[in-house]
Amino acid sequence: MRPGSASAGSTPARRTPAAARAPLLALGFVALVLGVDGGLVRLGFALPAPAAGVAWHGALMASAFFGTLISLERAVAIGRPWAYGAPAACGAGGIALLLRDAQLGFALLAAGAALYVAASTAVYLRQRALHTGVLALGALGLLAANLVLAAGLPSETAVPSWFAFLALTIGGERLELSRLVPVPKAARRAFAALSVAVLAAALLAVWRFDAGLRLCGALLLLSAAWLARYDIATRTVHAKGLTRYIALCLLAGYAWLAFGGALLAARDVLWSGRELWDAALHAVLIGYVFSMVFGHAPVILPAVLRVAFPYRAVLYVPLALLHAALAVRVVGDLAGSAGWRAAGGAGNALAIALFIVTAAALVWRGGARSG
Repeated sequence: MRPGSASAGSTPARRTPAAARAPLLALGFVALVLGVDGGLVRLGFALPAPAAGVAWHGALMASAFFGTLISLERAVAIGRPWAYGAPAACGAGGIALLLRDAQLGFALLAAGAALYVAASTAVYLRQRALHTGVLALGALGLLAANLVLAAGLPSETAVPSWFAFLALTIGGERLELSRLVPVPKAARRAFAALSVAVLAAALLAVWRFDAGLRLCGALLLLSAAWLARYDIATRTVHAKGLTRYIALCLLAGYAWLAFGGALLAARDVLWSGRELWDAALHAVLIGYVFSMVFGHAPVILPAVLRVAFPYRAVLYVPLALLHAALAVRVVGDLAGSAGWRAAGGAGNALAIALFIVTAAALVWRGGARSG
């Protein structure tokens, strides 16, 4: 995920000082930290955690953290003050959940998603292109998920819409970069059709969960195949430095997306237990999504906060830990081993924490040198 990628040829993002964006980013990170904490408690770790962090682990991670982060990117891209209402509402919604006011929390998350849809639509109207259209579809996925939660439906019902939100957001941004390499028109049309179908499958899952989830999984598998074939990362992986690092993050993420999609597509055919649900869910949301976050943070932070984030090879350490720990978790799921599953989950939490510490150190060093 890359701030400014949904740009529409505007430069007014500078109108909002970077210091004013930092509190919004902080709200998202509160949701991330306590959401991860709650996830570890769900795995059996005896940690101090707010009850809401345990109960609403998925909503904090997907709707509050990623909703805040990605809508903040969009607000920076279009540079309109009203667009910052989206990350503000998503971040505040996460805080309300943690304060055990679920009704207010989900209402704020839904309001933030609605503003995010408006911002994404404004981008599309300013620059009518395939990638901006896909990004707008991703915003609708977030709105659908948050409306599901606000309606009091089981949180699992929101999962396909979270998949649509995150997969289409990432896919739209990668589609924009694919303009740098020749992609047949037929392939671009196929991606557009896939994107519409992913959102439709997510909406179907609200009424017919199993059928919608299986369809969504099959479409995510096809999306991973498309990205692995046409993404510029297949070429830039042969470069050096930051370019190669980003490409490896992307390609590893596509592999997890394909794996998770295949498991979801096989639901009620090869499996129906909680273990493989856990494997599929985290293959997409950890293996795919967080791999993208790790890869694009050196671009996201400079654009959002106007700070220097120099690339260093040490970034490979949390990346390797992220994927190795997820592999341990998936093996634990497949083997029915709660111990392996918990160890993998702890490793993923450690990888995220290590990445944040590493990123903060690199930003601090970059600022010190530039000063």
